[in-house]
Amino acid sequence: MSTAATPAQTPTFLDEVSAATPGDSRLEMCVQCGTCGGSCPSGPDMDYTPRAIFAMIRAGLKDEVLRSNTPWYCVSCYYCTVRCPQQIHITDLMYALKNMAIRAKLYQDSTAPDFSQTFIDNVENYGRSFELGLATRHSLRHSPLRLPAMAPMGLGMFSKGRMDLTPRRIEGIAQLKAILNRAKELEAAS
Repeated sequence: MSTAATPAQTPTFLDEVSAATPGDSRLEMCVQCGTCGGSCPSGPDMDYTPRAIFAMIRAGLKDEVLRSNTPWYCVSCYYCTVRCPQQIHITDLMYALKNMAIRAKLYQDSTAPDFSQTFIDNVENYGRSFELGLATRHSLRHSPLRLPAMAPMGLGMFSKGRMDLTPRRIEGIAQLKAILNRAKELEAAS
């Protein structure tokens, strides 16, 4: 009895996304319940809900997924991840999709990647987001004429103690920086 060699299968887009996501993404466990999209504070602004993105990944719609604004509108609140009945690491998947879109140069314009980078810079420097700095830097770069219209919201947030005028570093910033540097080393090694 002879055994024929089976050709190696080309990885699917689902395989690519799973491999690009740190740890076990559990993406294949999605049952399309919609809890993620219903939980997302940015959901109304997304091209597709996370649930739709996961279905598109399964369908192999790589360009459509990577051109979507959905990962860029993820604010990393982890609300979807915490509420997911299948324990899918949705926020980690969104980061992986951002990285894949950047590598493939498939994002539509630099607005979302710039916003993401500004947010990351804040977290790396202060250990948390600095909303006033984030909004100001982003708006000055991409829509400076909208700044005056944002002033009433900013004043309201400031008057209610929801926004600081200056950034504050978390305690233990050195430890956070060490963790982030190690994560970058591991990512570069993979």
